[in-house]
Amino acid sequence: MAKVLVIGGTGLISTAIVNQLVERGDDVTVFNRGKTEARIPASVKRVYGDRKDYQSFESRMRELGAFDCVIDMVCYLPEDAESVVRAFRGRIGQLIFCSTVDVYNKPAVFYPYREDHPREAASDYGRNKAKCEDILMAAHERSDFKVTIIRPAHTYGEGGTLIHTFGWRTSYLDRIRKGKPVIQHGDGNSLWVVCHIDDVARAFVNAIGNERAYGKAYHTTGEEWLTWNRYLEIIAEAMDAPKPKIVHIPTDLWQNSCQTEFTGRRSISNTAMSLTTLPPKLTSAFNTLSPSLKGQGGLLSGWMNEVALKTAQTIPFTSGLLNFGRK
Repeated sequence: MAKVLVIGGTGLISTAIVNQLVERGDDVTVFNRGKTEARIPASVKRVYGDRKDYQSFESRMRELGAFDCVIDMVCYLPEDAESVVRAFRGRIGQLIFCSTVDVYNKPAVFYPYREDHPREAASDYGRNKAKCEDILMAAHERSDFKVTIIRPAHTYGEGGTLIHTFGWRTSYLDRIRKGKPVIQHGDGNSLWVVCHIDDVARAFVNAIGNERAYGKAYHTTGEEWLTWNRYLEIIAEAMDAPKPKIVHIPTDLWQNSCQTEFTGRRSISNTAMSLTTLPPKLTSAFNTLSPSLKGQGGLLSGWMNEVALKTAQTIPFTSGLLNFGRK
């Protein structure tokens, strides 16, 4: 049984991590602001506070004592990483940092992406995550504690939704269900990967105390590469909806004309470029992926239809773009 602290613990991935830790009998504590409803077992110890109040956070972490492993799910800025190092130096066995595949440059220098791909992120989010990685790996090299870095890609599952050309808004689900046209950037043949939260969480859990993972970075992505066109078709199939009526618009037109109203630069850099990865490095180290959930198997689940029925926004935000794209 490991004594584990999860900084976060209520988000999409971290909820799955906490649940898997409890299932295997670990002693689990979560630290967060207490502002998000937690879908975790009552047995989990809860500690509340603001990690951005660095002095208070570091003092509170010292009061909690030693842990076998700390999993940091909400470290976004270099200052956050520096605070973590101060808080846990010499007091924990391992720190697992939730990074992102957004640290890689897009488009890729070569496909598919590997963990040693150049990290020249297109967004502030990705650049800051890369800086956090460097700070934590420096702590590893100084023997402050062991570090493992995990870089999720697009992750989906219970409690979340599925990304689209226009980011996280879900009105496209409503349109697909009703047989209405939906926008897709480019010709829809650029590639994308998705991974279910249970598979991503399993990577974090299986990395705990795994000496093969010390000082290493891994991306956690689905093994199946999908075109964006096929991605939308799978979503329609999962909702028992008609085959989607896809309207393609040039990516540069979409980028120059649509980003201020509907999405941001980070979303554009994420979805416009192909993202294909090789998972064998992670699989060989942790044996993480579940054949029943990865890729299309997870998309074609009852969860997808439930998300569409309960959360699909009906705001017709693509209507103007459909007309604009035909001009």
